[in-house]
Amino acid sequence: MAKLSQLPIGQEAVIASIDASSTAAVRLLEMGMTPGCHVKMIGSAPFGDPLEVEVRGYHLSLRKTEADLVEIEN
Repeated sequence: MAKLSQLPIGQEAVIASIDASSTAAVRLLEMGMTPGCHVKMIGSAPFGDPLEVEVRGYHLSLRKTEADLVEIEN
């Protein structure tokens, strides 16, 4: 499966799972990034970190390492 950090700008996907072995996973879940939720890649900073995504109608900035915890389905 692909990672959220690999999603091209402007593309949408569905969250399949979140790697729960990290403490950042709890934070992602609290922000509404749950399996089955749609997510859209809005953009990234010039050096690729952080990433901006749209989830549940709001924009969220994530570090690339946090986005690597999120597995997506196209």
